[in-house]
Amino acid sequence: MPVLNADALHPITLPNGMVYRDTVHLKHAITHPRMEIGDFSYYTHSGSVEETAGILAPYLFESSREKLVIGRYVQIARGSYFISADANHPMDGFTTYPFRIFTPETFGYPNLPYRDTIVGHDVWICHNATIMSGVTIGHGAIVAAEAVVSRDVPPYAVVGGNPARLIRMRYPQEVIDLLLQVAWWDWPLDKLEANLSILESGDIDALKALA
Repeated sequence: MPVLNADALHPITLPNGMVYRDTVHLKHAITHPRMEIGDFSYYTHSGSVEETAGILAPYLFESSREKLVIGRYVQIARGSYFISADANHPMDGFTTYPFRIFTPETFGYPNLPYRDTIVGHDVWICHNATIMSGVTIGHGAIVAAEAVVSRDVPPYAVVGGNPARLIRMRYPQEVIDLLLQVAWWDWPLDKLEANLSILESGDIDALKALA
């Protein structure tokens, strides 16, 4: 029996057969034009499915210049969210009050800097983490609970705190290089499920055999 169902809006079914509706596959819950979501990436929250985009990135509007790009197999825990550039206030003058947003004709501050926010594949964003605008989080990284990420995160790093700092690397560099070469997140689903025990075991020799 397959472990994963790419077409499921709610990917988790509990042992008693009940579908866990607080967790959604983002690709099926979001149609926002400034978001790009990979397969099997999920988010847990208590709102409705229709509210998912607004809970995940409350200041990313359809008219925003930046994008939020989330890779495949990303795991986003309850309470975590993204702060996009449109949440910024002007800071070069004598006031930070955003006068211009209250009139449609002057809405926004187009001269404020922005960058796309990018989350790689197989990233775990833990409970109540905040990801700031323009950050890139590398493949396989872990963002600890309550972290505020304001700088780029290397692949397979564990970061935490406010502002988030490197706690440790998950593996030695040679193992990270191998994981990036293997890129299991690009495999077809049948290959992934056939080798699931290897991915879960941490057996480096078995992983090398798949490279």
